[in-house]
Amino acid sequence: MDQSTRTNHPTTVSGTTGAGMAARATPLAIWLGLLTLYLVWGSTYLGIKIAVESIPAFVMGAARFLVAGGLLLLWSVARDGRDALRLTRRELRDSFLVGAALLGGGMGMVALGEQTVPSGITALLIALMPAWLAVLGRIVFGDRLPILVVVGIVVGLAGVAILVVPTDGRLALDPGGLAAVLLSPISWASGSLYASHRAQLPRRPLVAAAVQMLSGAVVLGVASLATGELASFQPASVTASAGGALLYLIVVGSIVGYTTYGWLLRVAPLPRIATYAYVNPVVAFILGAILLGEPISIRTVLAAVVIVVGVALIITARSRLQAGAAADAVATEVVPADLVAAGIAGARAAPVAPPHEAASARG
Repeated sequence: MDQSTRTNHPTTVSGTTGAGMAARATPLAIWLGLLTLYLVWGSTYLGIKIAVESIPAFVMGAARFLVAGGLLLLWSVARDGRDALRLTRRELRDSFLVGAALLGGGMGMVALGEQTVPSGITALLIALMPAWLAVLGRIVFGDRLPILVVVGIVVGLAGVAILVVPTDGRLALDPGGLAAVLLSPISWASGSLYASHRAQLPRRPLVAAAVQMLSGAVVLGVASLATGELASFQPASVTASAGGALLYLIVVGSIVGYTTYGWLLRVAPLPRIATYAYVNPVVAFILGAILLGEPISIRTVLAAVVIVVGVALIITARSRLQAGAAADAVATEVVPADLVAAGIAGARAAPVAPPHEAASARG
């Protein structure tokens, strides 16, 4: 996910990152990594859509991030020893807040919305998360808002209007599901901005991701209790396809997606990595149509093109701002935390991943 270039909490790494380390990986390896990221994070919308067919949205999300976060934490301890668990109160608090916003709010609303909204359309609406990052960053923190970003925001919103504005006096989408999907990128952007401007997060990427996932699991678990989802949930009613989709989201969407994204951050130029923000929605749109038979009309195709163009303009403009900060960071072997926040996560441009998948790649 796209982030502001301002940073308060730099991340020390053992060596350079981004373009500075690109020579250590072949172009083919980098493109294979990007292709993996496109397919993995682009397919998570499909996975969520299948999973919520027989698993309540909040229950599904809580289970997903509880298991994925637990596995990442065990992996971190196995690799770094028990020192990996030594976190300050500030790190725990900020990790909880970021995880609650990104995964509890962001991914929770995606799962809730996809109960009634097609997965491809959900992906297109979520793709505008960089626009929310830019707008909220400007309003709350006074971040720069280049003219190309403004143009991208206007174009992206025009695409949303094409997609959702009624033509016959009625919304083409379920109002409740649409509202949930539209709230998701706002929550995700809020968490991302807090992470990049205010938060002090664990310096070990795996620990940061794990704690945020577990925090999201707590928030979604509480939501499942408050809404009565957990009380009415019947595990015996879970279909094989829904169970398989949940397993896919845990292993591939969260763990494989996160580790691939983290590797790319170390070996590939940031602008190239950022392309996932507008490629993933296209992947999700196509997969939804092919595998779930989601309808495609001239209107939805036009909206998709306009939204993707708007997001590409935003990412291009903000990548130029990031390039200068990244160059300074490489020179001192310190990476600004906001440059490595993105997906858990997805992220999106975001900490724990796209706006949606990887756990925060910040360390």
